Amino acid sequence: MDETAVPLDGTWVPQACTLPTVRRPLRRSEFDGLFTSAVRSVERVDQLRLRLELVPEPAVAARAADLLVRETECCSFFTFTLTATGGRVSVEVAVPAGHVDVLDALADRAGAGAGAGS
Repeated sequence: MDETAVPLDGTWVPQACTLPTVRRPLRRSEFDGLFTSAVRSVERVDQLRLRLELVPEPAVAARAADLLVRETECCSFFTFTLTATGGRVSVEVAVPAGHVDVLDALADRAGAGAGAGS
């Protein structure tokens, strides 16, 4: 573990996160719900980027957008890019080098949940 992250129930939460500790399990649950119900595949593009292919439905895109906007309010180091094109919806997640451990944990959780709800 590096100095930028602290363990929280088996996940890595960076010290830079401003979400109140009491609300973190709910946010983690929201991500897990998205992963199990809407993520079709997970691809590690490179060390600093992750791509999630989502079920291509407007409600899924809206749900993802809402969650991602709220996440950047407390963890501003994330860059989320939501793309809808050609009948596909995807989210690219990027982090600076100092937060690779957070992206690793997110990739693990997304990979474990992907397709579970299909």
